[in-house]
Amino acid sequence: MTESDTDELVSDNLKGRVAVVTGAGSGIGAATAELLGLSGAKVALLDLRLDRLQQVAISLSQQEVVFHTKQVDVSVEEDVRKAFQEIGALWGRIDVVVANAGINGIWAPLVDITAAEWDLTLAVNLRSTFLTLKHSVPWLRQGGGGSIIVVSSINGNRVFSTLGATAYACSKAAQIALMKMSALEYARDRIRINAICPGSVATHIDESLTARNLDFIRRRPVQFPEGEVPLGDGAAAQADQVAEIAWFLASDYSNHVTGTEIYVDGAQSLLKG
Repeated sequence: MTESDTDELVSDNLKGRVAVVTGAGSGIGAATAELLGLSGAKVALLDLRLDRLQQVAISLSQQEVVFHTKQVDVSVEEDVRKAFQEIGALWGRIDVVVANAGINGIWAPLVDITAAEWDLTLAVNLRSTFLTLKHSVPWLRQGGGGSIIVVSSINGNRVFSTLGATAYACSKAAQIALMKMSALEYARDRIRINAICPGSVATHIDESLTARNLDFIRRRPVQFPEGEVPLGDGAAAQADQVAEIAWFLASDYSNHVTGTEIYVDGAQSLLKG
């Protein structure tokens, strides 16, 4: 496939649709918002960090993408409810939702994790996903269906050897259970719900990591051949590579795919799990 063929495939594929992306201020969220916008969708960008939203807005404006930004704490139900109400009122419909917001949270030995640290990680990663689905499903149902994409992780699903990441892994594993349960529940409404499980990705998520006492966790020493990502010669994925899968799941090219997780990790989880 030539570059022009690819451009034609992407261009206007989502024309007339409205997409909402949480955690859209950087990384996977920003890359996904851009690609959906370049495919013809009107895109609403939700993020807690207003400064990052403004940076993404400048880029989208230069590419003539139709967008709307809103500062939202996706772990607070009233914020999420108001955001979807505002977007639905603005554009009359919602067709695609990317539940991407998340943090690494606390990585520490289990006995060193405070209840407050555990609750924060679960709130931002899992509670926010629940709230995003809860308040977007009525809009998708009203429009006759649509696509919801949950951004999970290889951690908690294929990988269980990441030192101290118990709270993070549990939140990501629960996202997959939530996705599968809701995919079956809303299949009759023609709402497709799937998940992406990235491995290492070059994003800002490490800025949200609090690591403590990881040296006290005992693990058998492992030496990975030429890095942990076999397909990428050891290199982490780029956010665009994850965004392309989100685009596929948002588009009609995946119109018979639901209740499924897709691993975007260059076989990292198969080697490391």
